[in-house]
Amino acid sequence: MLLLAVAGVLFVAWRYATAPFGGEEAVRVNIPSGADAQAVRDILQEKLGDSYGGKVATLWERQGGVAAKAHGSYMVAPGEQAIRVSRAIMAGRQTPVRLTYNNLRTLGQLAARVAEVLECDSASFVAACDSILPEAGFARPEQYTAAFLPDTYEFYWTAAAPDVVSKLLATRSAFWNDDRRAKAAKLGLSPVEVATLASIVEEETNKADERPKVARLYLNRLARNMQLQADPTVKFAIGDFSLRRIGASHLSVDSPYNTYRVTGLPPGPIRVAEASTIDAVLDAPQHNYLYMCAKSDFSGYHDFAETYNRHRINAARYHMALERRGVKL
Repeated sequence: MLLLAVAGVLFVAWRYATAPFGGEEAVRVNIPSGADAQAVRDILQEKLGDSYGGKVATLWERQGGVAAKAHGSYMVAPGEQAIRVSRAIMAGRQTPVRLTYNNLRTLGQLAARVAEVLECDSASFVAACDSILPEAGFARPEQYTAAFLPDTYEFYWTAAAPDVVSKLLATRSAFWNDDRRAKAAKLGLSPVEVATLASIVEEETNKADERPKVARLYLNRLARNMQLQADPTVKFAIGDFSLRRIGASHLSVDSPYNTYRVTGLPPGPIRVAEASTIDAVLDAPQHNYLYMCAKSDFSGYHDFAETYNRHRINAARYHMALERRGVKL
C-alpha cells in the first residue's frame, strides 16, 4: 500500500511538472528588476493563466527559486512543460528579444522604440547616448542619429542602456569600413555628413532605384556651393512631415535645417538613414543635374533638370497637377 501511495504521489507530481502550456501562441513573460517572489507568481499567473502560471510559480518556489535571479524575459511556447519554464526562470536563462527599427526621424523616436522592446527606458537610452557618442566622434546631439543604422538587433530584455548604445554603435562602426571611409573622403565628406545627406535623399524619394540619382544632384549642388533647397529639411525644421506643399511662409522659417536659407548641409541627419541609402550617396553615378521636381503623374519619381529654366517648366507642370487634385498649402 505504501508503494502504491508513493507511486500515486509521484504520478501526480509528474503530471503537475509536465503540464503543457495551453496557449495557442507563444507568450513572453517579463519579470522586472526588484520583483519579489509574490510579484513573480502574480506575473506568471497574469501572463500564462492562473492554472498553468500557478504551476510554474509553485515549481519555481519548491526548487528554491530566487526572485533576483528571475529578473529577465522568457518566451513560453505552446505545449511547453511547466517544469522547463520554472527551471529557465530559476536559472535566469532568458529568451533574447529582437529590436527592429526603421523609418525613424529623431533620437527621441529611436529611444521610444528601444523602450518598447527592452526594459531600459527612453531617458536612460538618451543619457547613454550623451555619455558614449561624443567620445565616438559625434560632436553634438544633432549628429547622434548618424550613429545608428536601421536593422534587427538581438538583446536580452534586461540589457542596460549603455550596452544597447554600444552594440548599435558597433554595428555602425563595422559598416563604415576603410573602403566606405575612402569613398566619403573622395566626396569631401565625413561619415556623419554622408549620413546627413543620405537622410535627405531618403526623405526626398522612397524609390530606392532613384536615390543614387538624387544623391548626385545634391552632391553637385554642394560642389558648386549652392543651397540644397531640399523640402524635407524644411519639414524637419517645422516639425511637420505631413505637409504636401511648401509655401513662402515655410521657406522663411529661421532654422539651421532650412536649406533654403543656409548653404551646405544641416547640423545632422533628418532621419536615421538606411545603410543602402548611405551607399547610394557613396556610389552616386555622375550626371549634371542640379534641379528636381516631383513628376506630375504622382508616380513618386522625379523630373530632373540641368538648368533652372527647364526646372521651372517641370515645376509648373507639377503645380498644375496639384491644383487639379485640389491640393492646398
